[in-house]
Amino acid sequence: MQSDPNVNKKNGQRFLIKMVMLTVLKKSRRKEQEMRVLILGLDNSGKTTFLNKLCGEDTKEIAPTFGFNIKTVEHNGWKLNCWDVGGQKCLRPYWRNYFERTDAVIWVVDSSDTSRIDNDCRRELNLLLDESCLHGVTLLILANKCDLNGSLDTEAIQKLLKLESITKHRWRIFRTSAYTGENLLEALEWLCNDISSKILVE
Repeated sequence: MQSDPNVNKKNGQRFLIKMVMLTVLKKSRRKEQEMRVLILGLDNSGKTTFLNKLCGEDTKEIAPTFGFNIKTVEHNGWKLNCWDVGGQKCLRPYWRNYFERTDAVIWVVDSSDTSRIDNDCRRELNLLLDESCLHGVTLLILANKCDLNGSLDTEAIQKLLKLESITKHRWRIFRTSAYTGENLLEALEWLCNDISSKILVE
């Protein structure tokens, strides 16, 4: 059975239009050099402290985030529009309201809170990664509060969170301290390199 040439022509035109639109979008992204980054994690994991540290702001007195904070961080020519969303249990169902057009998720973990890592933290991360609109986004895990006694190393947290099972996201874990600034720039550098490689190459 032969296919209708008119139908094939229309399908070809639609495909061409989509490709042109995609090319325009990528060129726009290259020109703007902007990324949308979502900072999530359980309450008291250090999300706001992390963002304040990157912005050179005070990190000594941080109140719990009820809602969200938006700040822009500039790094190596890139502008990162960061959304720091509260991690209290009552707020987690609203996380999905911020997923649209996200380039990366920074998942902040309190590495000194072993019981929550093995329960709430792993469960919430799995639910997050199952969201279809976050498919393929870059995932940066911060094993935060490494300056505290009893904090776990990255290998232990990787096992507790079962990060090896993640196949739909490029991810990496860094041992960090949002308070002292340890490894924050290294983590940010990896994040920017990974996102930019997808934006500029795809």
